[in-house]
Amino acid sequence: MAAGEPGDLGGYYFRFLPQKTFQCLSTPETTSRLRQWSMLGRVAAQAFGFDQTFQAYRKDDFVMAFFKDPDVIPNLKLLSDSSGQWITLGTEVKKIEAINVPCTQLSMSFFNRLYNENIVRDSGHIVKCLDSFCDPFPVSDELRKVLLVEDSEKYGIFSQPDREEFLFCLFKHLCLGGALCQYEDVLPPYLQTTKLLYKDLVSVRKNPQTKKIQITSSVFKVTAYDSAGVCYPSTKSHEQTFSYFIVDPIKRHVHVLYHSYGVGDMS
Repeated sequence: MAAGEPGDLGGYYFRFLPQKTFQCLSTPETTSRLRQWSMLGRVAAQAFGFDQTFQAYRKDDFVMAFFKDPDVIPNLKLLSDSSGQWITLGTEVKKIEAINVPCTQLSMSFFNRLYNENIVRDSGHIVKCLDSFCDPFPVSDELRKVLLVEDSEKYGIFSQPDREEFLFCLFKHLCLGGALCQYEDVLPPYLQTTKLLYKDLVSVRKNPQTKKIQITSSVFKVTAYDSAGVCYPSTKSHEQTFSYFIVDPIKRHVHVLYHSYGVGDMS
């Protein structure tokens, strides 16, 4: 049987946790930024509990059981491609793909190289460049060149493993935004919002032996398919349309961070 197809799903049961709110998406400052970045009303975070020990090597069974669960089906939110309204899945998932996303970074100093490499001035202002295009994104500053243009001079300041880190993925998603994104002239709003999201979604604990803080969450980028093809996070593929499952094996919670690329709320 192919990975991610229904079979013996190992008895995972889930429960929706509507009381769990994500401050990272609801503070006035973040709301204002998401509006500017054309993501407001198109990004959501939800929490679900589960009842079995999570084992990372069985992630495909876990995710498939999630999509089959009777408490997930009526509660998992996604945006309709046709109406633009929030809906539930309304189709039977036949197959899933869950890509492991490394999540090891504990400090925002990860991004200090943007200052060190003169992508961003000491004042926080992002250095401008000649306008170009990296389909479908306009590139008008050195930050977007580092994020998007593989043959640019400074692209290599983040290695491929760096770029796969969940912290980097969040940062890049916020920087690129939605369809009518108004880019920031300064870096701090991107860093501050990335940090808020990361802290709210990812779980840490102090190692009792070493006394060091360690991340306990596992992160997966998830796609689901029905009999017609991709059905989640959207039937339309886009770099900025995503769903991440952030699994806390100790609390037995899974946080779902979802965004569908498009024109965000203006008001």
